[in-house]
Amino acid sequence: MSGVVHLEIIGGAKAGTVTERRFVLPSVRIRKRGISHPEIAPPTPGKGRKSGDAAPFDPANYLETVAKGRTILLHKKKGIIFKQGDDADSVIYIRSGKVKVTVLSAEGNEAVVAILGADEFLGEGCLIGQQKRLATASAMTDCTVMLVGKAEIQRVLKDEATFSQMFVTHILARNERIQEDLVDQLFNSTEKRLARVLLLLANFGKAGRPEPIIGKISQETLAEMIGTTRSRVSHFMNKFRKLGFINYNGHIDVHSSLLTVVLADKGRSVE
Repeated sequence: MSGVVHLEIIGGAKAGTVTERRFVLPSVRIRKRGISHPEIAPPTPGKGRKSGDAAPFDPANYLETVAKGRTILLHKKKGIIFKQGDDADSVIYIRSGKVKVTVLSAEGNEAVVAILGADEFLGEGCLIGQQKRLATASAMTDCTVMLVGKAEIQRVLKDEATFSQMFVTHILARNERIQEDLVDQLFNSTEKRLARVLLLLANFGKAGRPEPIIGKISQETLAEMIGTTRSRVSHFMNKFRKLGFINYNGHIDVHSSLLTVVLADKGRSVE
């Protein structure tokens, strides 16, 4: 595992304690040349088809083209994709950019529950009877998304096995990540939780080389992801820098040596 990933960290945010945080990162990716998930292969051209039949269904091409029930939208940085309480009438596919998903409690406390990137879906709750959005999705960078209406996504899931397999794999991977986040929140120290989030943001642990993450992320956002205060995040960021796990001076370079914090048998945090 190698490579360096650049993140920009903004200090000075107001500290606050938040609880019950979940953090989700992309696990399933779609490319124009097909689906990269190892367990799902694109259909073989011509297999089981007669001469003159339509071309095999291509999920990547489907998510790149506009048609009935599918709309491509552009969102500027900090733009709102949907708000908590809006009608849940579509599934969103992120074509490019980064999206932050937050939840606002009845007491007015806001929590970051996900940061999603290209080839991720959000808003899937409409498929299980969710009437209203349970969170707010906003653009962390300039974003291009495809809005797929509820009726259209239900049709393609029913009619196209390749798309259905890809979508189910995405849902299962998302569910697995949420379970891991819950275990991390319940049993790991603040130091370990922060190290894990930084490594996830740097895409360590995924197949292939780590990909740079472009965009600014505040210490307050990191604190909300792991359920602590901004001052605690600042403390451990400085500690990681002194130990040589990261280079941190306005932006951050994450090194694979940070894995030693996550893999340690005992937490090294001064809680």
